[in-house]
Amino acid sequence: MKTPPLLIMHTKSVFFVGLLWLAFSCGPVASPDPSKGRGAQPSSAFVSPLLLEGPGEASEADRIGDTIPMKYARNIVMVRFPDYTKVELKDPWHEGKVLQTYFVKAPLTRSIVFTSAHCHLLYWLHAADAVTGVCDKKYVKAPVKAVDCGDGMSPDVEKIISLHPHAMLVSPFENSGGHGLLEKTHIPIVETAEYMEATPLGRAEWMKFYGLLYGREREADSLFHVVDSNYQALCSKVRLTTTRPAILTERKTGSVWYVPGGRSTMAQIIRDAGGTHPFAADTHSGSLALSPEAVVACAPTVDVWAFKHTNIKPLTRSQLLAEYHGYKAMKAFQSGKIFQCNTLQRPYFEESSFRPDLLLREFIIILHPELHLGSLRYYESTKF
Repeated sequence: MKTPPLLIMHTKSVFFVGLLWLAFSCGPVASPDPSKGRGAQPSSAFVSPLLLEGPGEASEADRIGDTIPMKYARNIVMVRFPDYTKVELKDPWHEGKVLQTYFVKAPLTRSIVFTSAHCHLLYWLHAADAVTGVCDKKYVKAPVKAVDCGDGMSPDVEKIISLHPHAMLVSPFENSGGHGLLEKTHIPIVETAEYMEATPLGRAEWMKFYGLLYGREREADSLFHVVDSNYQALCSKVRLTTTRPAILTERKTGSVWYVPGGRSTMAQIIRDAGGTHPFAADTHSGSLALSPEAVVACAPTVDVWAFKHTNIKPLTRSQLLAEYHGYKAMKAFQSGKIFQCNTLQRPYFEESSFRPDLLLREFIIILHPELHLGSLRYYESTKF
């Protein structure tokens, strides 16, 4: 049998799970019996090489491995050994704990990808052929030839199993209770937790992990160098400006208006773009769910308004007022400095996670047109 491309040690249990090339033709992987010691083996036809090495040998090897440097990412540690690379993901919700540990021995060649952002990244890394199936395919703009595996929140598990993937790339969420039926498939789950990084570049640097998984380390290193260099160059341009316009993002959704927390990656991009926002003093790293009244209370100080939508056509000012008359109180609404992004037509979600340099450039153009950085990629000005 061929060497499996990925070995996983699941830190949430006492079991070790081996990833199979032909997981379902060989039958499910049986968990080793801890009571029988190191010599115990699963009853499956496949035995994980990790179990054959043993915890003691792995621990000894840890002392001579070479740590892959990460410049910005704080929630991932990768250590290279002669026969494999150990990847440890820190639990972003519980300090000092580990979310998952992986032992990567060879590139993945068959995988299920649950988000359009990761599909787009793998396309950039020239690993699109390894994307066997995707969820929410209607939102995937990258030209990947993959089977539609249904909705990401309720995927077609039978179809996923039929594709015999080596792994699934799935985003973890706090207090979600795990991944439900996906965990029962015995297909290893790669926790795509980069969105919990505290900085835009820290989030983007996880592309090195995905490059490792798919045998595209050189491409990932090269792309991240471009992202980092572009980002720093743009920040240098912003330092030449003297004004700091205030910007408000998003719009009312039902009875709630979501705005970026003061320590979110979006807040960081706004600061780096030479702007301010009304909730910069907040200490949350995610979004804040506020009442529209609380947001509009800051309206007199807001110079620019930028939001995303999924309408077929651009929204007009009259349509926005019909949606919520409170928008009229905003200084930006009165001055006409309103920018909107149609995420059905523009690759905002597909690109922004791993190309924060493109998003930074976008906000610099919006906030500091005097720098003459060119045309907008995601947003467009709202017509009167």
